[in-house]
Amino acid sequence: MTKPVVRKQRCAIYTRKSSEEGLEQEFNSLHAQREACEAFIASQRSEGWVPVRDQYDDGGISGGTLKRPGLQRLLEDIEDRLVDVVVVYKIDRLSRSLADFAKLVEVFDRNGVTFVSVTQSFNTTTSMGRLTLNILLSFAQFEREVTAERIRDKVAASRKKGMWMGGVPPYGYRVENRKLVVDEETAAHVRWIFARFLEIGSGTELAREVAKRGIRTPRGNRIDKKYLYRMLSNRAYIGEAVHKGESYPGEHDAIIDRETWERVHAILQESPRKRAARTRAETPALLKGLLFGPDGAAFSPTHTRKGGKLYRYYVSQTVLKHGAGSCPVGRVPAGEIEAAVIDRLRAVFRQPEIVAGTWKAARAHADITEVDARAALQQLDPLWDELFPAEQARIVALLVERVDVGTQGLNVRLRVDGLGSLAREMLTGGIGEAA
Repeated sequence: MTKPVVRKQRCAIYTRKSSEEGLEQEFNSLHAQREACEAFIASQRSEGWVPVRDQYDDGGISGGTLKRPGLQRLLEDIEDRLVDVVVVYKIDRLSRSLADFAKLVEVFDRNGVTFVSVTQSFNTTTSMGRLTLNILLSFAQFEREVTAERIRDKVAASRKKGMWMGGVPPYGYRVENRKLVVDEETAAHVRWIFARFLEIGSGTELAREVAKRGIRTPRGNRIDKKYLYRMLSNRAYIGEAVHKGESYPGEHDAIIDRETWERVHAILQESPRKRAARTRAETPALLKGLLFGPDGAAFSPTHTRKGGKLYRYYVSQTVLKHGAGSCPVGRVPAGEIEAAVIDRLRAVFRQPEIVAGTWKAARAHADITEVDARAALQQLDPLWDELFPAEQARIVALLVERVDVGTQGLNVRLRVDGLGSLAREMLTGGIGEAA
């Protein structure tokens, strides 16, 4: 009597460990899982079971995701029909998610692969085996969710006690023995940033000054306006720990005193437009040194107050020296002449022929296309009203070479090289909102 031919069953062993703790040991959890699986395969040798040479191991990776190198290699080999049986120590080594496991079983079934757990004996080819599998997976997923809840509760409780729970430390601090400690060198930069913001009230200007000082993030990146506003709003600097919007006394020392913090946030609560209006009178005249009369004499800014209201003007040097009537245009309202010049500039940003000239000037100094130049200048038009007066004055000085005012109107002469410089600034993020 001939013995029936036993078909060889190629068995792939998959092992996983959620944490990296202990993986450096000579004999770790992955080795223990593999030994148990190899012993089980050996016990099934009469059924034709043989282990494949490849090892599919994932150390330090959660079972809540399928994006695991070892698992992905296993799935590729299954699709290539190189595996007949998948052997694991426990089913949660393969996945702790019921939805993910359903996807895996679908791949197994499509390729005629059987799944076996050494410590939980069942066969996925039978309906009872599938029922048992779903029950066990439901408990595995429940365990993972409960563990996640415990971790979240522990983090919340620790934050309420003011403890540092890891992550990237705020600029100005370093981590020692799992606690935040003030780093005096960078903390001095933090104090200067807060103090300087109180003086100028503009994140755009502050970012420019920070760049000039060579202050960078711990990773060496440029500190931009967004980074600065995150710093100015980080309550860690007043010695507090924040969790889900709630603030608690922290274990670490404060870098910024409470009074400075309150003054900074009083400024931040104002809109960019209100801050711009509040600082407008403190800003140098927009056309100072740029405005000239019909006789070639320069105009100087001046102002007067009537009934508590400020009135600004530009007055000809000829009138100041020789009296009224000595110049056909002796005095012009500052607001009107400045608005007229700004309207001319904003019209320039929309004119393709001006943009073409800007591109030709800019490309001699930087790698910039005409499309980039057009996009950069067109971005400035809607942004203009949000800029602080000091920033507007800087841009006017950059773009305008001379403004001639006469009885027939005014003529604005532009700096083409200034247009190129402005386009490059816009492309590199050097100009932003006032806030």
